[in-house]
Amino acid sequence: MGGGMPMGGAASWRRMDSSVKDQKLAKGTLRRIAAFAKPYKLQITLFLLLVIVAAFLVIASPLLFKKIVDDGIIKGNGGLVTALALVVAGLAVVEAVLGLMQRWFSARIGEGLIFDLRTKVFAHVQQMPVAFFTRTQTGALVSRLNNDVIGAQQAFTSTLSGVVSNVISLILVVGAMLVLSWQLTLVAILMLPVFLIPARILGRRLAAMTREQMNLNAGMSTSMTERFSVGGALLVTLFGQPAIENREFGERAGQVRDLGIRIAMLGRVFFTALTLVAALATALVYGVGGNLAVRQTLTVGTLLALVALLGRLYGPLTALSNVRVDVMTALVSFERVFEVLDLEPMIKNAPDAQDLPRDAASVEFDHVTFAYPTAEQVSLASLESVAVLDKRVSAQVLEDVNFVVQPGQMVALVGPSGAGKTTITNLVARLYDVSGGAVRIGGTDVRDVTLQSLHDRIGYVTQDAHMFHDTIRANLIYAKPDATDDEMIEALRSAQVWELVDSLPDGLDTVVGDRGHRLSGGERQRLAIARLLLKAPQIVVLDEATAHLDSESEVHVQQALDTALEGRTSLVIAHRLSTVRNADLILVVDHGNIVERGTHEQLLARNGEYADLYHTQFAETALPLI
Repeated sequence: MGGGMPMGGAASWRRMDSSVKDQKLAKGTLRRIAAFAKPYKLQITLFLLLVIVAAFLVIASPLLFKKIVDDGIIKGNGGLVTALALVVAGLAVVEAVLGLMQRWFSARIGEGLIFDLRTKVFAHVQQMPVAFFTRTQTGALVSRLNNDVIGAQQAFTSTLSGVVSNVISLILVVGAMLVLSWQLTLVAILMLPVFLIPARILGRRLAAMTREQMNLNAGMSTSMTERFSVGGALLVTLFGQPAIENREFGERAGQVRDLGIRIAMLGRVFFTALTLVAALATALVYGVGGNLAVRQTLTVGTLLALVALLGRLYGPLTALSNVRVDVMTALVSFERVFEVLDLEPMIKNAPDAQDLPRDAASVEFDHVTFAYPTAEQVSLASLESVAVLDKRVSAQVLEDVNFVVQPGQMVALVGPSGAGKTTITNLVARLYDVSGGAVRIGGTDVRDVTLQSLHDRIGYVTQDAHMFHDTIRANLIYAKPDATDDEMIEALRSAQVWELVDSLPDGLDTVVGDRGHRLSGGERQRLAIARLLLKAPQIVVLDEATAHLDSESEVHVQQALDTALEGRTSLVIAHRLSTVRNADLILVVDHGNIVERGTHEQLLARNGEYADLYHTQFAETALPLI
């Protein structure tokens, strides 16, 4: 009795979660899976044919052993022994070749499906609105692209081939054993309960412990990810207690260690039990069959063939005993991928959307009202790690907002925190859709133009400009993929940051680090402005682009901003007097309403909310005009 099969069975228990067997698939899931498999129909057919042929070879060698012993060795026919031995060797070569061919087809189908699913999910997620990302756990979303996609492709490789191969092997092995000796086959079958009962009991415990281990590992990974990011590391350094951090991590790692030991021991007990049962079954067959052979009611070759077939009986039985869980695990992974694909982007192109004209440069808010969308409209409970999504409707954030920014004008938005300033700027690029009224660019409702053309015309610089963990060059050409080095250098000069970049050992190929943290705040902002200049949009939105900067950095950034805003329509959330005084129009926002509007001098003369803001906020932080 070979020892490989029981171990394979033990390994299969470890990757399965028995909780999925009771799940009900959404209607149409199987049809959608078939649609994904359609491009691989020929390859799947050839793959299954190879699996079937390999399954037939399972019984070939034992039957040939019978012939070698009974018709060759016992009868003294050396030529037959030699010939059949060569056939056995040939079958071994064929089996090896079939194994390689199966693996090739399996890899082609599996990796192809992974590619198709990943690219489709990635492209779909890229279309999601900002509201989706503000609610979704990044780790849960990445898991869909990795774990669930891989689990889904297993439906067409390991699961499908395993079921087909094991069913055919089981039928052929039992059939061959019944033909050789129904009595010994009955003896072997009587041992099945002794074999399957411990497999199911231990298998369930292994599955439960494995789920617990995965949860512990996930928690430990989350802890490491949070603390190994730049922001997390800084927080731990400034406020953390190293001894407490080490103790808490040690406790989690210790739980993983202890559980790993228990899983290893239980797995070994499982394997040992299966091996012991298989060995007892083999001993029983030898005992009963040997006595039959002594009485000459059974040939020695038949006995050896039965023992060999017995060794190929328990492996398929172990796998098939849990086939429902195996199949459902793969299908549920598909369903979880479809769940993401079925979430319609809340912000998308209208069927008759047209490109925004290139010369469109005015911004108009026409009686705009806005409330943030509900969780059900933009997210999935499974991606937020909650049982049910929050159904509460957001309070009105903007109420009857009206204003027009003419081409080339700068309009400043001022007001207390939470007044709705950032929400207004988000509506310009249609990061959200208005609840009422309309936002127009160049006289055209932003809902009537293509998102790509809208985003091409608008450039943003926020107070926390994001940088990818890549080179300066890569972060710049993200705004203009075909930009030349000369164009990048010119943009960097205009943003007052070329001297810094030129002084770096790797120049444009310098890696900026996670979120750009290898640069200072002012340097990062000026790179963001250079990226905006390279994009050359008609409309610029600045969301407190100089916030949190020291005076010296702000002077350099303000100089760069003056270049960026020259000749462009701009909407600026301002917190510094220098920006406000340069504005053609100032809008004072409070509780989602524009409560005052006018120039700096006009609003001061009115002695209203702006005057209060000026005396409490702007005047004390005023910088020399530049």
